[in-house]
Amino acid sequence: MTAKNPPPNKWTNYLVDIYVQGRPPVLGTVNIKNIEEKAQEAMKDHIAAYMYTFGSAGTCSTDLANRRAFENYRLVPRMLVDVSNRNIETTIFGVTYPSPLLVAPVGVQGVLHPDAELATATAASDVGVPFIMSTASTRSIEDVAKANGPHGHRWYQLYWPRTAEVTLSILRRAKANGFTALVITLDTMLLGWRPHDLETAYLPFAYGVGIQVGTSDPVFMQRSGLPPRENERTKFPFEPEKIRKAALEHSDEEALRNMSLGKEWKAELNSGVFRTWDDLKFIQDNWEGPIVLKGIQRVADAEKAIAHGIDGIVVSNHGGRQIDGAIGSLDALNNIMKSRKVRAAQKSGKLAVLFDSGVRTGTDVVKALAMGAQGVLIGRPVMYGLATAGQEGVEQILLQTICEMHITLGLCGYGSVNEIIGKKDEVLVNLQYKL
Repeated sequence: MTAKNPPPNKWTNYLVDIYVQGRPPVLGTVNIKNIEEKAQEAMKDHIAAYMYTFGSAGTCSTDLANRRAFENYRLVPRMLVDVSNRNIETTIFGVTYPSPLLVAPVGVQGVLHPDAELATATAASDVGVPFIMSTASTRSIEDVAKANGPHGHRWYQLYWPRTAEVTLSILRRAKANGFTALVITLDTMLLGWRPHDLETAYLPFAYGVGIQVGTSDPVFMQRSGLPPRENERTKFPFEPEKIRKAALEHSDEEALRNMSLGKEWKAELNSGVFRTWDDLKFIQDNWEGPIVLKGIQRVADAEKAIAHGIDGIVVSNHGGRQIDGAIGSLDALNNIMKSRKVRAAQKSGKLAVLFDSGVRTGTDVVKALAMGAQGVLIGRPVMYGLATAGQEGVEQILLQTICEMHITLGLCGYGSVNEIIGKKDEVLVNLQYKL
């Protein structure tokens, strides 16, 4: 019996092309640890910016727990299953995406690379991965949408402003610019305890960086009697000391204005006002499209989301950046997927379950899928790629992650993403290593 060769696909071709062309990828390696080191080297003269993006809360124990959770769950492959032709498409909110990978919302990308969010949004579109834009971006909603292009899939992440008028303005702009789903981050009503940022007094918002959604917003800017800024580009590298000196010692008008706007914008997004479940109705009444709650870690909260008519959740602990001493996010997903209510809502299409925090590789994606996630967000590795090589670096991270996921899926004996979602008992064993 002679078997037919499976048809080529762009995901596994990424691996084949490296061998055929005889040269390494853009980042010089596909080893994620080495890529992280390359990003740190690229940012060695701006280490505070590096730590702001990649650091964690407190002693970093939650970040460690995220990674250890992935290490604890080990894959158990099955053999002699014909998975020659694999399908890694996934359907979320009625839209079929090429893979289950999404670019997580990451703020203040302009401190890592001069092209900032525009490079990431363009790369996501070119690869075919949905891009989730952060409210803390260093580029406007309009400019990011343009970079993501007419064929890019994009969602908008909302740091819920304190005032209704600014919230409504942002929602209108996001919808007008083709953002189809709204991701509300719940775990950042105020900034977490981050020693690395406190030691250097490093907060880009205070200097007008990472507030470009605000400075391009007509409602927010009208308060200061200013027109919304168009096509604003933050300076790279970001040097807060120079801005502070220009403002306080030389009374530089631009620096003073940006610091003032930064203070006002921070008061909108990180006011210390904590929203409640009842407050969600305001968003539901004013957003046409799926609403996703990001930051869910408890079973009870996942079930409350269903009761409140929410379309999806992201099981996430903000990459360990908000609370020290929390459980690993994959462990939280495991607990949540034990809920009969959650499983029933997911099966009926009433609730999409997505995952975030601790993802570094394609194998991690497979584990999260087996645990029950329909889509998986990737953040830090994308930023490693951005800091090291801009748009091309981001593209490599996305391609290598999906390629590894595609290969691992097949080697585990599964022919599609849909086949492995929720198959924890078949695919995973928890060895329960000690932290």
